[in-house]
Amino acid sequence: MGNLSDYIEIIRPINSVMVGVAILVGAIITGGLRVLDNELVLLYSFVTGFTLTGASMAVNDYYDRVIDAVNEPHRPIPSGRVSPKNALLLTVILSIFGLATSLLVSFAAFGIAFVAWSLMMIYSMWGKKTGFFGNLMVSICISLPFLYGGLLSGRVSTSVSFSLLALLSNAGREITKGIVDVQGDEASGINTIAVVYGANRAADVASFFFLAAVFASGVPVYLNLVSLWYVPFVLITDLGLIISAYQIIQDPSRDNSRRIKNRVLYLMMIGLIGFTAGSLII
Repeated sequence: MGNLSDYIEIIRPINSVMVGVAILVGAIITGGLRVLDNELVLLYSFVTGFTLTGASMAVNDYYDRVIDAVNEPHRPIPSGRVSPKNALLLTVILSIFGLATSLLVSFAAFGIAFVAWSLMMIYSMWGKKTGFFGNLMVSICISLPFLYGGLLSGRVSTSVSFSLLALLSNAGREITKGIVDVQGDEASGINTIAVVYGANRAADVASFFFLAAVFASGVPVYLNLVSLWYVPFVLITDLGLIISAYQIIQDPSRDNSRRIKNRVLYLMMIGLIGFTAGSLII
């Protein structure tokens, strides 16, 4: 059956919270503090981001159970702590909950949530095997919360620059993750850049996306969408991405790639804080 902690682990709570927060940040960035007046809508939106991301993580672990037996044997399913059947059941419950809360916001919000959910499911069932195309599918899903947040504030167009930054940095992270998982991916026929072209080429492509994200981080400042309070936080993120780009090229080993892909997740969180600070004090 599994303990509660095992089910919490399978939904990767840090990732799920980040997506929920990204929706709120997207709303605040584009609409300012006035969006905080509707607490119920914000709560529904956070729950949508959290539960749909959790659902995608659970179904991903279900389809990855053979790969994880090689790459990540400590994960809940390959370790036997959560059964594949229960992982699917968790996916269904979280999916229904997440889509229902998006519908409580608006039909447009439901549309974005449904697109994101569909991409998540397609990725786990098929898209992952395509390698780079699958990486982009995941990154698009990561960028959609900002558009969702822009929808809440009524300024979707303003949220595009922030979505772009999330897409680029996460694409680099996904490609780096492909280096970590190359052994299991190759055995399972998943054609990541690392599998098809080797770790060195994957490192080159990952570093390109990291540096492109650094470049994109300046767009909100140039367009005067944020205050200078955004700068200190984004400088930390940018410095971390630049260092990560250098390190992944210098040492595209599995262990180093694992450290970098974990670090980038935290760098993205710092970037979210920067977006929030820059929009609250403007």
